[in-house]
Amino acid sequence: MRERKTGLRPQASEFSRGSPRSDVRCPTSELQRPRSKVRRGARFWVAQRFSAAISSTLCRAALAAAVAALLPLLSCSTHPDSSTLVMLIETSPTNLDPRVGLDAWSERIDSLIFDDLLSRGDDLNVAPGLAERWEIPNPLTYVFHLHPGVKFHDGRPLTSRDVKWTFDSLLQGKIRSTKAAVYRFVDRIDAPDDFTVIFHMKEQDATLLWNLSDGAIGIVPEGSGDEITRHPIGSGPFKFVSAETDREIVLERNDAYWGEQAKLARVRFAVVPDETTEALELRKGSGDIAINSLTPDTILTLAREPDLAVERGPGTRLAYLAFNLRDPILKDVRVRQAIAYALDRQSMIDYLWRGQARIARSVLPPQSWAYNGNVSVYAHDPAKANLLLDAAGYPPVNGVRFHITMKTSPDANTRLMVAVMQQQLRAAGIALDIRTFESATFFSDVIHGAFQMYSLRWIGGNEDPDIFEYAFHSAKFPPNGANRGFYSNPKVDALIDRARREIDPAVRKPLYAEVQSILAEDLPYINFWYLDNVLVHTRRVRNLKLNSAGNYDFLRTAELAP
Repeated sequence: MRERKTGLRPQASEFSRGSPRSDVRCPTSELQRPRSKVRRGARFWVAQRFSAAISSTLCRAALAAAVAALLPLLSCSTHPDSSTLVMLIETSPTNLDPRVGLDAWSERIDSLIFDDLLSRGDDLNVAPGLAERWEIPNPLTYVFHLHPGVKFHDGRPLTSRDVKWTFDSLLQGKIRSTKAAVYRFVDRIDAPDDFTVIFHMKEQDATLLWNLSDGAIGIVPEGSGDEITRHPIGSGPFKFVSAETDREIVLERNDAYWGEQAKLARVRFAVVPDETTEALELRKGSGDIAINSLTPDTILTLAREPDLAVERGPGTRLAYLAFNLRDPILKDVRVRQAIAYALDRQSMIDYLWRGQARIARSVLPPQSWAYNGNVSVYAHDPAKANLLLDAAGYPPVNGVRFHITMKTSPDANTRLMVAVMQQQLRAAGIALDIRTFESATFFSDVIHGAFQMYSLRWIGGNEDPDIFEYAFHSAKFPPNGANRGFYSNPKVDALIDRARREIDPAVRKPLYAEVQSILAEDLPYINFWYLDNVLVHTRRVRNLKLNSAGNYDFLRTAELAP
């Protein structure tokens, strides 16, 4: 599953199919979509290969058989026209009002329709957007200067009054949304002239700029209410044309865009909830693009198709294992460290993810300006794991030191990973009991602390160091945040509190570096890996530029061959 971050920056989630934004860093979660029996069988073969080295020939034959079986079902599919790019997505966006939509599909499509006040650079720090520049005359005042000449899709000019309305509609409750919590430290917003916006703060909040940046919340026209949900009007590079739930969303190019104009005349987001069908649509050419929604084995198979190409780049999506520190066994840090040593993360990356991931040393991705990779590392070492468990007072009895339960969702990727973990932990005398629950039940147990261990993914929420407060501060036990394992360290709390009130990144960075070092010792999480962004496309699509966040910005530069 993937998870985003609720109640903070609107960009993070932890539920996913195939691979991708979720422990939720503001409110965005991508729930795992249903998987076909064909796909579950294919993933089972991968697990068998990991443990028993079943030949890759069988996997290819199985996939080919699945493809052959489903081809008649797709015979009515048609090739896209020469001016429309067809992008395949797993599910429909829940709400295209950028003040409300929290799931990844809503946020990513919204970012093409609406412009944000700020954008983000390659280092995941803020950069100009609708605001060409800004000043911070004092820690409680932010002054933004807007680009002149920006217009909404209906021709209305975009001014400071639209920016003020966008945020006031949240802060004053005109629009009901959990995103309002992100701006809880904003006191009031002034619009002294058409191109100046002033945010007055109740208290210092170094995360404000991040929470105004790309994907956080797009600017809507003054006076906009619930109708934006049905017919979004923004100022972005694409205009909304139509939407049909569980079928498609259609956008067209904004020829009057104030920034660099898109090359694509039209984009159709086709909803395809089944991975096997998605792969066949790409193979037949009736779909042009899919990103982070196919299993590694499917990607390897499609890469051999002459009419398809695969683009791959380092991503920020983090898979992790979380512990309940109130548990009698797991509250001992030696046990958590022993589990870290017992797990062979690199082998799981090599065999389960086919090398499409990188070992993680922090919740933050390496692209972040605040990342600290110089922390304690737990390489695969079963002997060290056994020594730690001996020291913790858990001698083996008939080869078993203790039983521990891990709750999971039905997600095939997770179930496969947990089966491998079960084998690896057995070498340290730990009997891992696996309990699988329907996705909603699983996540309900997670957010209520009813678990010993679970695994999820941070998607988007871990791109800013504000994640440390949300996931590890002792004031953020559920329902106030995502510190679901009830981790508490007064020194970490103090470092996080100080860093949040510091505006200067040069001052904040060493504070967050120390936080990461302490977390690597205390191990409330075991950070597994950062998943690569993998995009499969037909060769008629050109000029694709992946970014680490895995959003849909590549559609801004993409073009179709004649």
